Amino acid sequence: MHSFSVIIPALNESSIINHTVEHVYRAGSGFDLEVIVVDGDPEGGTSRCINSKQAIKLISPKGRGQQLNKGASVARGDILLFLHTDTELPEDAFRTISTSINKDQCVGGAFDLGIKSERFVFRLIEKMVYLRTRLTNIPYGDQAIFIKRDFFEKMNGFREIPIMEDVELMRRIKKSGYKICIIPRKVKTSPRRWEKEGIFSCTLRNWMLISLYLLGVHPEKLARFYYRDWGVH
Repeated sequence: MHSFSVIIPALNESSIINHTVEHVYRAGSGFDLEVIVVDGDPEGGTSRCINSKQAIKLISPKGRGQQLNKGASVARGDILLFLHTDTELPEDAFRTISTSINKDQCVGGAFDLGIKSERFVFRLIEKMVYLRTRLTNIPYGDQAIFIKRDFFEKMNGFREIPIMEDVELMRRIKKSGYKICIIPRKVKTSPRRWEKEGIFSCTLRNWMLISLYLLGVHPEKLARFYYRDWGVH
């Protein structure tokens, strides 16, 4: 049976971090599992709030790529699962990952995207993400990316760039000729970013960012556009 390290990058997430950690332990009941929370706040504002005695708490410079690599550097599991704080795994997540790794011989993969809202517009967004993922076979970070630890190390981990670190790694794996599996089970991610920024505005921004990245715009420029021009914090 595979062992798992669930790596959760966090920044100013004290209100939800315990829910996330507890959810992972419930979903992973019966599996050899560790949870690693990597706080991008030098003061440890999120990690200080974690109630679990089992969870490993780390501090890292802010930046998802750096935080994810920091977590991976101490992980002992043979499969790494990178989970956003506002995303919940399917009930059978760890079993289906094990099956995909063994049966389908993939080096990594992710799940389909689900959004925790009854609004019809989010079903459309889910469908668009489903089609995009099937066409490109490149999942994004909010789909709970998983990867074999030895292969992750072979690929030298995430690029420590300010944005698009998830897409960059998946594209690099695909270009290297290795298999990425998309598991037909939905994670459930919070609609909070769409609700905060506006559904149309958030979706348009995401499309623009990925389009510009695929056209060769450097992540540093994209990050300035993302954080300054769109007012994202």
